[in-house]
Amino acid sequence: MRKSGVLLHISSLPSEYGIGTFGKEAYNFVDFLKNSGQSYWQILPIGPTGYGDSPYQSFSTFAGNPYFIDLDMLCEDGLIQKSDYAELDWGEKKDRVDYDKIFENKFSVLRIAYNNSYEKLKEEINEFRAENSYWIENYAMFMALKREFKLKSYKDWDDDIKLRDTETMNKYYTKLEKDINFYIFNQYMFDKQWKKLKKYANENGIEIIGDIPIYVAEDSADAWAYNEILCLDERRIPTVVAGCPPDLFSDKGQLWGNPVYDWKSLEKSDYEWWIKRIEKALSLYDVVRIDHFRGFDSYYTIPYGSEDAIIGEWKRGPGMKFFNFLEEKLGGKLPIIAEDLGDLNDDVRKLLKDSKFPGMKVLEFAFDPYSDNEYLPHNFKKNCIGYIGTHDNETAVGWFKSQPSDVVEFAKDYMQIKDDEKEINWRFIRCLFSTAADTVIVQMQDILGLDNSARMNTPSTLGGNWEWRMESGMLSDELCEKLKNVTSVYKRI
Repeated sequence: MRKSGVLLHISSLPSEYGIGTFGKEAYNFVDFLKNSGQSYWQILPIGPTGYGDSPYQSFSTFAGNPYFIDLDMLCEDGLIQKSDYAELDWGEKKDRVDYDKIFENKFSVLRIAYNNSYEKLKEEINEFRAENSYWIENYAMFMALKREFKLKSYKDWDDDIKLRDTETMNKYYTKLEKDINFYIFNQYMFDKQWKKLKKYANENGIEIIGDIPIYVAEDSADAWAYNEILCLDERRIPTVVAGCPPDLFSDKGQLWGNPVYDWKSLEKSDYEWWIKRIEKALSLYDVVRIDHFRGFDSYYTIPYGSEDAIIGEWKRGPGMKFFNFLEEKLGGKLPIIAEDLGDLNDDVRKLLKDSKFPGMKVLEFAFDPYSDNEYLPHNFKKNCIGYIGTHDNETAVGWFKSQPSDVVEFAKDYMQIKDDEKEINWRFIRCLFSTAADTVIVQMQDILGLDNSARMNTPSTLGGNWEWRMESGMLSDELCEKLKNVTSVYKRI
């Protein structure tokens, strides 16, 4: 069945309080998706963000981001008063997230909610805590320790606690118990609000496509608590880190800095950590997109401490054996999307084919006038997910303005764009929807026709990323009807 959907991260929803949440605007967006004939809502990773505010560098692969807890819903439940948060400074710009102010104010309000309600909700919270014991105790203690050590990276903590000495762990647990309970309370509220929103989406015919990064962050509860699955030395410092080698787009490659997996250790444990991770993801989402899929075939390792990614080594990943094991343990075919963008070799293509997971095709990569490449719409296969661009790309309008003239002319010829065309974005959308791809996903910025000022992320840059927000009132009836028409014409309703 042909389907379509919209990519919009939770943080990009409108809100009076500085960042998108699981509140009324999220429900309004589900209504917009339903009324415009969509089948999917795709979001970015929803873990607690760390350095650079990137959802792909999270303090935990299992926990949720407390920023997304809706304060009005807490107020309606009697956990806080409107006066606790209505007059706080959440940032000046309605279309941007001010992360410094969110960090400063959100946790102060959540602590009020915790102080007001923890004892009353303790039985429910403890039940949730027991159900999530595999990860939540380590995560909550990690966050409490980060606060204790003034937000320093865990690799800079004292050796006794960094190395998880039992006596020291017990000492800090006693000292930080209230903080630990606070972070568990946040996860309880996150889970409660998210599950309610997802239920509403599913009941209205909308499935959620979630996103998980392949790697864990260097400064994360996962690296601290599950160090045996990573390539770390005896002091918990990475020996090698992840990235990409130099290519046409980057002379020095990409240095991501994430520790890489010790796949032999993972195999010895029957991939327990990954099984728990996928189980958790499938409890949160209907479909899971895995970032950097090629890392399961082969992955690039860079010596820790390098300034760039020029010197590195390719190593073999676990391959199809890993996915066969996951599917055997988790009960059948997994609803996974493989992010297979970038420079792929035959081995990666074979892994994608053998897995039968849909890969991704991006229109913005298509319009090289000198090649018949796989991203041209007439080359799309059914078993793929088509995009104009992802969160890492320019908006359609921004792309059209930035490309060399020969690329633009070819795109214009291909999509029959007139010189005086006023709505370039809709030409892209129609082109995408017309492809053979079973599923297509459009960024909300492209439905709105926004330029690169609304771009979500520019890879390998710091500052200004992950900030864009949709403003209240943008989801007009006219826009809904226009998207519904395109969806209907190309038989994706």
